[in-house]
Amino acid sequence: MFCFQGLMFCPEACSLLLHNFCIYHISPPGHELGAAAICPDDPVLSADDLADQIAEVLNYFGLSAVMCMGVTAGAYILTLFAMKHRHRVHGLILISPICTAPCWTEWLYNKVMSNLLYFYGMCGVVKELLLKRYFSKEVRGCSQVPESDLVQACRRSLDERQSSNVWRFLEAMNGRPDISEGLRKLKCRSLIFVGDRSPFHSEAHHMTIKLDRRYSALVEVQSCGSMVTEEQPDAMLIPMEYFLMGYGMYRPSHFSVSPRSPLSPSCIAPELLSPESMGLKLKPIKTRISLQV
Repeated sequence: MFCFQGLMFCPEACSLLLHNFCIYHISPPGHELGAAAICPDDPVLSADDLADQIAEVLNYFGLSAVMCMGVTAGAYILTLFAMKHRHRVHGLILISPICTAPCWTEWLYNKVMSNLLYFYGMCGVVKELLLKRYFSKEVRGCSQVPESDLVQACRRSLDERQSSNVWRFLEAMNGRPDISEGLRKLKCRSLIFVGDRSPFHSEAHHMTIKLDRRYSALVEVQSCGSMVTEEQPDAMLIPMEYFLMGYGMYRPSHFSVSPRSPLSPSCIAPELLSPESMGLKLKPIKTRISLQV
């Protein structure tokens, strides 16, 4: 849930998302706040199992089809779910997604973290390794620059997690299959965000190439790590607003636009909305926008 706090609680995103959608947040098993440790005798779920559990959640709440948003591993699980249940996904908003099986470097990296989690719990080394995956160097700080409040809050959040449950999720993702070849069959529209300093930057590019270009778009956010939702949530607002307008889900009008909306004329001068001024490398979103009112 920490991955979305920066996005969901900024005023502009509130007018775009919270006022227009009913939001359901899905955590991996045992990752919710206050969760108990999962019984050691329970089998470790695979990535396929986690994707199938999303269908169970939707069935429980009576949801026939949804718009999905996920970050890194969550983006992978949601993409896998969309591939297995195409009729239940209207669209995908993915932040620093992954779609291939772990390379040898990542596999070894994950195994080191798994062993540390198994024997020592959520120790300082594991937290440092995870933070390097999440945030850019500027946000993490260094010996001369103190780490940001955002990173400190993430450290506290990691301390609250059950290390054995985190180990299970890491094991599932380290055994994930390559889903690249199935991406072309996805017909739902996809909007991908990735920070240019994310370790998953090349993965996001690879995923964009594999997706049908008629239905997908990539937004690169400069000077940002994997968690674009936390480091630079404002950079996501305008691409998301145009993306959602293609579904007819959100249509700004004189009466409905929030004064804090990124498309509000009184909020930002037109010359400031260029991708370069926002620190974005924005590729066109190829989606059909309905002009009916």
